[in-house]
Amino acid sequence: MINFYEEQVDHKPVISEAELSDQQVMQELKEIRAELGEKVVVLGHHYQQDDVVSLADHTGDSLQLAKDAAKLSAEYIIFCGVHFMAETADMLTSKDQKVILPDMNAGCSMADMANRIEIDRCWKNLTDATDEKIIPITYINCSALLKDFVGANEGAICTSSNAKKIITWALDQGEKLLFFPDQHLGRNTCFELGIGLDEMIVYNPNLQDGGVSAEQIKKAKVILWYGYCSVHQGFSAEQVNTVKKNSPDTTVIVHPECNFETVQASDDNGSTAYIIETIKNAPSGSKWAVGTEINLVNRLSQWFPDKEISSLSPYQCLCTTMYRVRPRWLLESFRSIKRGEAINVIKVPEDVKNNSLKALDRMLKIS
Repeated sequence: MINFYEEQVDHKPVISEAELSDQQVMQELKEIRAELGEKVVVLGHHYQQDDVVSLADHTGDSLQLAKDAAKLSAEYIIFCGVHFMAETADMLTSKDQKVILPDMNAGCSMADMANRIEIDRCWKNLTDATDEKIIPITYINCSALLKDFVGANEGAICTSSNAKKIITWALDQGEKLLFFPDQHLGRNTCFELGIGLDEMIVYNPNLQDGGVSAEQIKKAKVILWYGYCSVHQGFSAEQVNTVKKNSPDTTVIVHPECNFETVQASDDNGSTAYIIETIKNAPSGSKWAVGTEINLVNRLSQWFPDKEISSLSPYQCLCTTMYRVRPRWLLESFRSIKRGEAINVIKVPEDVKNNSLKALDRMLKIS
C-alpha cells in the first residue's frame, strides 16, 4: 500500500478508553464542532458505524462523496472512510484545504491488491502483445498512483454507480479494456453490457506474464485484474439459493463486487446508492436479503422499518478497515484542528495529482 502523507503525522497517543467514556467523547465532539462551525466538514461513507455516520455532514458512496468533496469550501475536511477516499478528496479540493483521515490505518484490502509497479509491468505485457488500443479503467478503490497511471494513459476512473457509463465510454475510445483492481465489478458490468465471458481474461500479477499468453490478450476484449473486495467475497450463490428456497417472497439484491455466480443468482444488483434507493422505493411489507456490508444492511432496516431487511449472509460481512474509524479518533482530529496543528493530513504530490485529476474529471463529466 502506498500512501502520500506529506504533512504532519501525529504519533501522540490517541484518546484512550480510560480517559473518556463513549458518552464523554460524543459530548466533547459536539462542543468542539459547534466552536469550529463551518471551518470543518465531516464526510462519512455508508459503511461506517452508526455513531460515526451520525456525526457526518455528508454521507454517501464513493461517487457521491467525491462529488461532495469537489464542492466543499471548508478549510478542513475530515473523511470518515479509507485512505484512497481521502486521497481522492484531497485531489478534488484546493491547496488551501486540508483533508484529514481520522485513523491512518484505515486502508482497503482491494486497493492493496494492485500497485504501480505491477500495473506498469502488466501494461507493457499487454501493449507488447497487441497493436489494438487499450483503455485503462480503474475502480476508485485504488491508490493515487494508479489513478495517475490511468490519467496518463487516456483512461478514466469509475465507481460502482457509474461503471456502465465509464466502460461504455472506454470501449468507444479503444478496442480493448484493462479494468482494475476489482475483477468482479469489471466482469459483472461488462457482462451486463453484452460482453461474453469468453471475451474476458484475468490478469494475475502473481503469475508469470500475468498467467495469460499473448494469444489470449489478442483475442480478449476485456482484461480484468485479479483483485476483489474481501467483504463481498463473503456472499455466494448458495446463500442466494437458500434464501429463495426458504423464503420465496424475499428479493435478493447484491453489490456488483460480489462474484459472477452470486450476481447471476440474485434478483437484482447495483451500487450502494442503487441498493438504498431500490429498497426505499419498494412496497411496504416487502422482504429483502441484501448482499453488502453489514453496517449498511443494519442501517437500511432502521431507515425502513416497514420492510423486512436482512443480510444475505449468515455471517457478519464487515469492512474491518472502515471499522477502524471511531468517534474518539474523530475527536482527536477535531482537537488537533482546535490546537492549530492538524494531524493525519492527506496530501497527494502535485506530479501524481495532475494526471489523477484528468482521470477524475473524465469520470465526473461522464457521470
